[in-house]
Amino acid sequence: MNPHRRPILIDTDTASDDAVALIMALRSSRVEVKAITTVAGNVRVEQATRNALFTVELCGAEVPVFSGAAKPLEGELQTADWFHGQDGLGDHGYAPSVHATASGDAVDAIVAAVQSTPGIEIITLGPLTNLALALERCPTIAHSISRCVVMGGAPCCEGNVTPAAEFNIWVDPEAARAVFASGAPIEMIGWQLARFDAVLNEREIQEVLAFETPLAEFAIRANSTAATAYLAQTGETGISLPDPVAMAVLLDPKLKLEVSPHYVAIECKSDLTRGMTVVDRLGVAADSRNSVVWSDVTQRDQKVEICWKLDVPGWKAELIAALRPENRQSFAT
Repeated sequence: MNPHRRPILIDTDTASDDAVALIMALRSSRVEVKAITTVAGNVRVEQATRNALFTVELCGAEVPVFSGAAKPLEGELQTADWFHGQDGLGDHGYAPSVHATASGDAVDAIVAAVQSTPGIEIITLGPLTNLALALERCPTIAHSISRCVVMGGAPCCEGNVTPAAEFNIWVDPEAARAVFASGAPIEMIGWQLARFDAVLNEREIQEVLAFETPLAEFAIRANSTAATAYLAQTGETGISLPDPVAMAVLLDPKLKLEVSPHYVAIECKSDLTRGMTVVDRLGVAADSRNSVVWSDVTQRDQKVEICWKLDVPGWKAELIAALRPENRQSFAT
């Protein structure tokens, strides 16, 4: 392991913004990607795996990609092909030509990575199914993870798949509930942090395209369908990149300008609010009148760090730096 790079594991339902997040990690001098695990979410797990392999190949990296859970812990899989395209990358025909999936299961790979590398950081860019299964298989790994950055949730704001829920949590709320109550040090990066001024605007899109490299072209073109869907959903123009925002936070924690710890419960039963991240922002869970309710849904001594405000120029600088042609890193593992 390179002593100057922090070891990380990336769990992803690789679609358009996930792929950009992978590029940021694979080209960073701060971290060493020990493994990539894939999960069903944006697309089916087979397609998520192909997309991850293609992105690793495009970066010229040598990182094992393990395929994982094909469906949520309960119920049927709901994908987001309406947002990312049928193949998750805007339907432009991207496919790996050399790399193949690593032998073994993603859940085993997560457990093995944490056990062999205590202090490893994990970032989840999709539903939390793989991580929930890994924690069920070996609960003690929760205390060997130094950071668990979760791109997911809609803390005290509207969701992006229902009025109450963000997509990654909504797809598998049972898994999210298990992970949030596991004791792992969770940092929740909600989808709202990638909205408004955090969206990649037209000037910034052209700045990236001006690099005239396959990586830069891919980062923009793979998100073409997502940009159209985002405009239809929110009325905001540009490219919203929740997963790269979360990756930027993992790479540089100083990008979190306002954070606070709170109890977070995940709603799993209600048809109306399934997948909602219920944040106890005022600390009312400590009230004895609420203790029974909260004890059913979360560990009342387990708080989640929630990021409320992002250094937007800083996050965009991380993205631009990762895509610059002169950014040539060593990918040896």
